[in-house]
Amino acid sequence: MELFGTILGYSAFFALCGLVFAAYKLGLLYQWFHKTETQSPRHGGESVAEVLRAHGIKYIFTLVGGHISPILVACEKVGIRIVDTRHEATAVFAADAVARLSGTVGVAAVTAGPGLTNTVTAVKNAQMAESPLLLLGGAAGTLLQGRGALQDIDQMSLFKPLCKFCASIRTVREIVPMVRRALAVAQSGTPGPVFIEFPIDTLYPFHLVSREFAVKNPPKGLMGRIVSWYLNNHLMNIFAGAWERRDVSPLPVDIPQATNDQVQKCVELVSRAKKPVFLLGSQVTLPPTPVDEIRRALEDLGIPCFLGGMSRGMLGKASPIHIRQNRRDALKEADVVVLAGTVCDFRLSYGRVLSRRSKIIAVNRDKTQLLKNSDMFWKPTVAIQGDAGSFLVRLSKGLKGHRCPGEWSQSLKAGDITKENINRTKANEKTEYHLNPLKVLHLLDELMAEDSIIVADGGDFVGSAAYIMRPRGPLRWLDPGAFGTLGVGGGFALGAKLCRPESEVWIIYGDGSSGYSVAEFDTFTRHKTPVIAVVGNDACWSQISREQVPILGSNVACGLAFTDYHTVADGYGGKGYIVRREDEERLRDIIGQAQKETQKGKATLLNVLIGKTNFREGSISV
Repeated sequence: MELFGTILGYSAFFALCGLVFAAYKLGLLYQWFHKTETQSPRHGGESVAEVLRAHGIKYIFTLVGGHISPILVACEKVGIRIVDTRHEATAVFAADAVARLSGTVGVAAVTAGPGLTNTVTAVKNAQMAESPLLLLGGAAGTLLQGRGALQDIDQMSLFKPLCKFCASIRTVREIVPMVRRALAVAQSGTPGPVFIEFPIDTLYPFHLVSREFAVKNPPKGLMGRIVSWYLNNHLMNIFAGAWERRDVSPLPVDIPQATNDQVQKCVELVSRAKKPVFLLGSQVTLPPTPVDEIRRALEDLGIPCFLGGMSRGMLGKASPIHIRQNRRDALKEADVVVLAGTVCDFRLSYGRVLSRRSKIIAVNRDKTQLLKNSDMFWKPTVAIQGDAGSFLVRLSKGLKGHRCPGEWSQSLKAGDITKENINRTKANEKTEYHLNPLKVLHLLDELMAEDSIIVADGGDFVGSAAYIMRPRGPLRWLDPGAFGTLGVGGGFALGAKLCRPESEVWIIYGDGSSGYSVAEFDTFTRHKTPVIAVVGNDACWSQISREQVPILGSNVACGLAFTDYHTVADGYGGKGYIVRREDEERLRDIIGQAQKETQKGKATLLNVLIGKTNFREGSISV
């Protein structure tokens, strides 16, 4: 009997635990202590808006859809500017640009299903470019997911490989803590995209959602009562405690830093170097260290610098320590190489360009990127998982009074000048047809304003631009990064112009890449963001054709047409110009006219017909 009683006691205990767990999963426990305000007109979009405003978000980029309308309406009411684009990818690219230029998180909101799938390439690009970005997506109602609802797919599985953090909101009370957490994760460690999906019943007001939960003809009997109770309980749980006051302030952001011992070891290595070189990547521009402080640190050290990605322009237009040419030769001679946010991937030939005689200091927030290919082609002398920008400032302070040997910098600069003079000579050569693209790019570089931001979107023409056009200062160059994505131009330019309305924003397009986002001239017109686009139009995917034809003997799929892209710009409310060989003498004046049009508030496009050259300098995303 005693054993029977013990078993019965355990059974009762487990039954009670099961009931408590069921009550928890059904939200009954929470509902006992938190009220559901059935008469409140408020909706979940307001909670999203409160958090974003508290985090200093100024823009949301979107292509509207009914799933996300409450977010857009609420954000507009609290003063966040809603910028709608003609493609969801553009919305994400624009948010990416805002993140890079403002030091905050870029935010995009798109509707469910195809709205989200249209963003996949742009989100992956942000992941590889290490841009802190928050993607807000609509979703089918909480009880309709997986049941064939409109635009319902498994969105979480799609974005988990692309994002640092993914969450699906199940109740309105989760919105504030979840959005706060996502914003912190996006900026912590190695920055990157995060994703939150909002089922439609977590965003709209109670009185509207309750209509969708009402069962018109419920089954009779016990089953009917159970179904009705379950639906009503689910509805009440979605809104239980929804409007209680919650903390919306930013959570702490975790940024890894080099230790004092690591910095001191690097100070000793650099102080003994005769031929040191810095290779700077995009990570050096990340918060919290201001880019101007990093620039001063580099100038104090006087060490020759090769700049890649977002670090282009870090040293201004004509710095004596900024080396643009002959990088491979410099790395062969260097005795100390500092990889500050630079990765040994294809851009550094997987590390093979580094000399085994060199002492290599690698600094990167991401451990995988820090040591990429170090098991094969190179070995770091010091590997630091930490913030590259603050490391450079601390290194400079540790080397206060130390200057790199002047003859080393001067020899590299002399090689730079020689190479650039050769390239300028090539710019004066006549092409068989149309204009010499190198001459066009040199003239653009000469005429663009000192506050200009350059957006690079293309292959052959843009690859040449990367070696000719000189960003005037830090954070004045935008390219896709390591993923090499075409189509960033419209979105990047939109985000840049909003962040820096006083600056000239130039899109350098290849004619192939312009097709992805030329429709955003409509967006530039509607949102009064006048940019200047230059299309290098050679009627070809030339970067591919250059190798496909000699290797495989065919130009199949590489040929385009000398399309009237300027007419497209006119049709969307901008101002287009066609520039042919006979306009060569007037090119300076035409560029000037385009600049004046943007000053008047009109986006402009120069459709420049260009010929072929044999100028090849490789990838822009170094």
